[in-house]
Amino acid sequence: MRSELHALGTVRIQVSDIDAWRTFALDVIGFAEGTGPDPDSLHLRMDERPHRLQLVPGDSDKVLAVGWEVRDHLALRRVRAALETAGAPVKDLDEAACTARGVEAGLSCTDPGGTPLEIFCGPALDHSPLVTPFGARFVTEGLGLGHVVVPVHDSEATYAFYTDVLGFLPRGRMRVPAPPSAGGPLTVRFLSTCRRHHTLALMGVPATQPPGLVHIMVEMATLDDVGRTLDRVAAHRVPLSSTLGRHTNDKMVSFYVRTPGGWDLEVGCDGLLVDESAYTAEEITADSYWGHDWSVGQRS
Repeated sequence: MRSELHALGTVRIQVSDIDAWRTFALDVIGFAEGTGPDPDSLHLRMDERPHRLQLVPGDSDKVLAVGWEVRDHLALRRVRAALETAGAPVKDLDEAACTARGVEAGLSCTDPGGTPLEIFCGPALDHSPLVTPFGARFVTEGLGLGHVVVPVHDSEATYAFYTDVLGFLPRGRMRVPAPPSAGGPLTVRFLSTCRRHHTLALMGVPATQPPGLVHIMVEMATLDDVGRTLDRVAAHRVPLSSTLGRHTNDKMVSFYVRTPGGWDLEVGCDGLLVDESAYTAEEITADSYWGHDWSVGQRS
């Protein structure tokens, strides 16, 4: 089964401190400020899309929608049929919602892990030149925003939803050591909809942990872009969650930084493009070849 979903298109998040986010996103990471119909939201642009991330002011930090892109309205119809056949409640985005998101049509549903999803087609484009604050370029062409990692309680049910219903391709897994008191050992499953090694990862967590985000990854064009971003993180004294390193599965050279919302942003480069005709799903036994020291996030 081939997925109708092409890539991670957008993520919409409610944030409790929009001013902190503005500094973090524009002055530290180097997103361009995008556009959207909601004047109170912060729209973050990475490419020809008016925005890839929308930050909506609110009284708490939570995911409002992870948005997946399909080719056209025919593909959207087929996704709707697959969801309905599986018994998943589906709701069409009305005209006002589509206008607010800048898309031709879309639908919403919730995955078994509690993550709200929106699947859409026909995104509007912004043809003005993209000018990022520090000249960084983002890798999105044909690959989408990047990837998102979400916590799930019932890993098997959520995994089956994405693979059997939505057609995501398995791209391996990793077992994370953790004591039984913390729900361990934990399993992370990697999935994709395109040549990017993974556009989604499902992290098994204890039942007490609510739905949300573990991290979002954005890919920059060069190691210099990543290094200069890391310098700005240090200059602004933004807490790192992990030092620079290279992952074993997607080969990404990246670091992780703690966002104002409490989840992580992975900033990387040199991600693997998978040749599906020759790929077989693997189980990695180490997160990284080198680096990615997570103890840095524990230090005071």
